[in-house]
Amino acid sequence: MASVFPAVIPTAPPCSAELADEPPLIPDDMHPPVDKSEDMDRFCLKLSVYLKKEDIERVCSAYRFSDEAHRGQLRISGHPYISHPLAVAETLADWHLDTQALTAALLHDVMEDTAITKDEIAARFGKTTAELVDGVSKIDRLENQSYEEAQAENYRKMLLAMARDVRVILIKLADRLHNMNTLDAVRPDKRRRIARETLDIYAPIANRLGLNPLCRELQELSFRHMYPLRYQVLAKAVKAARGNRREVVGKILQAIEKRLPECGIEAEVKGREKNLYSIYRKMRDKHLTFSQVLDIYGFRIIVNDTPSCYLALGALHGLYKPIPGKFKDYIAIPKGNGYQSLHTALIGPYGTPVEVQIRTTDMHHIAQSGVASHWLYKDDHAFDQLQQTTHRWLQSLIELQSASHDTAEFLEHVKFDLFPTEVYVFTPRGRILSLPRGATPVDFAYAVHTDIGNRCVACHINFEPMPLRTELRNGDRVEIVTAPHAGPNPSWLAYVRTGKARAQIRHFLKTRQTEESAALGERLLARALAELGHATGSVENSAWEKFLADTNARSRREVCTDIGLGLRLASVIARHLLARDDSAQPELRKAGSMIIRGTEGVAVKLATCCQPIPGDPIIGMIRKGQGLVVHTHDCPTLAKLSGTKTEWIDVEWAPGIDRMFEVRIRVLAQNVRGVLAKLAAGIAEAGSNIVDVRMEDDGATTSLYFVLQVTDRQRLAGIMRNLRRIPEVIRIARIKE
Repeated sequence: MASVFPAVIPTAPPCSAELADEPPLIPDDMHPPVDKSEDMDRFCLKLSVYLKKEDIERVCSAYRFSDEAHRGQLRISGHPYISHPLAVAETLADWHLDTQALTAALLHDVMEDTAITKDEIAARFGKTTAELVDGVSKIDRLENQSYEEAQAENYRKMLLAMARDVRVILIKLADRLHNMNTLDAVRPDKRRRIARETLDIYAPIANRLGLNPLCRELQELSFRHMYPLRYQVLAKAVKAARGNRREVVGKILQAIEKRLPECGIEAEVKGREKNLYSIYRKMRDKHLTFSQVLDIYGFRIIVNDTPSCYLALGALHGLYKPIPGKFKDYIAIPKGNGYQSLHTALIGPYGTPVEVQIRTTDMHHIAQSGVASHWLYKDDHAFDQLQQTTHRWLQSLIELQSASHDTAEFLEHVKFDLFPTEVYVFTPRGRILSLPRGATPVDFAYAVHTDIGNRCVACHINFEPMPLRTELRNGDRVEIVTAPHAGPNPSWLAYVRTGKARAQIRHFLKTRQTEESAALGERLLARALAELGHATGSVENSAWEKFLADTNARSRREVCTDIGLGLRLASVIARHLLARDDSAQPELRKAGSMIIRGTEGVAVKLATCCQPIPGDPIIGMIRKGQGLVVHTHDCPTLAKLSGTKTEWIDVEWAPGIDRMFEVRIRVLAQNVRGVLAKLAAGIAEAGSNIVDVRMEDDGATTSLYFVLQVTDRQRLAGIMRNLRRIPEVIRIARIKE
């Protein structure tokens, strides 16, 4: 039984190599004499374990091709550039990846850094290998494109290629691992940038694919390059603690090794130590000092089968008292990346907390190799299940791509999904869904189906009606209530946690805004044409065709959408369509006012500054990118906008509007007991709802700010009359700022 803790701090001397975007070319006679035969022999020895002789020869052919293509190129360290693709291929060989992946790993930089094309690779090594190389290769940076934009495009290309073939990201992760291990020669600012990218993108992807050791190694290397001083201080503290706690850890290990055989359990016990980044993150997130982080050490118990996991758990709980609330069963409910284990925390000798993981040998293989275990252990059903889980996540990237037209937005959604899934909830039929911590019923609804999310209006959690912004907890039973004509609320974006929910909400709102803006634009254009004495149908097709050609617009609908969004002025377009000269002064006819019902949607908005309600004199203005915004005539905002280039629209309320509108009032009252209750009763008697209330204590008086729901101005006047009758009320006014 193993009992040695692995060293946490890397002992190998750092290499000086470069994550080179453009490897420098040097003459052959200046090429440093490096014996590559030893590295190649080691690589071929790894391949001989699981590949046939003809496959090894094909990989060696790719090595020779890559070596020739990169001849004359060096990394900053002075090593031949071929040393990098060879190291990447070695990592993939450790995962027992197939010939195509190994070949692509050796060729992964030739398209970027040499004159070799994708067609040449396909002709020599096959179409699949060429597709893998292309998926890993960066897109050429466009002129006037920032680094951030170019990098986002590269991520997008890589992730979508990964969705088609997971080997793309395995090659990229191995590539990033070698670059991180050889990052010391890079200038400090670039080193920190690459480390941040690794921590934000590549380490979470490795975790999502179940490559836990790789994820931890990338996190550790990123931490070392981002915060070198913190890394050194923490490494020194852990080394000292390792010596101080050796006796306690040894005593716990001996007790576990003795107890398990007594219970008839055959097991392998391994000691493990938290990596430095995990300790640092715990200190940062929970505001702890190093001495307060007691669970630096833990144990891993590997048994033969699943029943033995639970027997071992019982034996440990009999040996040391478990800490309540710290037990997690990832065997019954695996993590989203396929990880399975029992986790428990115990109170050891001298009150030392001890973390223990219990798993089978197969579970251990998955925990170590994740999705790469598909190539290592193809016959086990558990790995097929892991592949299906991974496939579902990869397919979700395609859904995000279709819902996100903007590259930066797509990347934002992916980042949301890369956080570990830690909350497990149940559907009414007993299906288990895993969601990120902090997820809400809206996230749950979109996880079930996009249509369920789009039509969601309410929810029941554990048979109780709850708000849609409620954070879900492990074991919650969630039921979504839908309505046929419902739609996503923009406020949902403030609290959803999954990339799918965020992308689908934005996609729905953009689509609806486009449709409603097009309808509003048609109304505004018809109004502008009427002022010039023409109907919409009187405009000839040739006039529209000429206008579209002159403005590079694609269609009439696009023009109307731009008018509705305030990107074009209806009056200017009307003159253009009728071939009128702006300098002329034609006789204008007064068109009727636009009717406002308050239910037009996202294209027509009621201003939040003055909050107009039926009965208020109103005016509309077209704001760029916002559509038609309706204000009251006396809104203070209008005075500020009077000198700006704004199109003003005559609007009026439709008769018989039957819906509630929000309005704000301020009540100045004497600061006496029960005044709030009297005010609330007066508002209720007048038939209004209180949406929000806020108070400011001024000593003898109190200012109370209410947000009320009313149907019209007449109802508001009735409420204010009711409140004035209360003796304690000094002053009351409507707020329009």
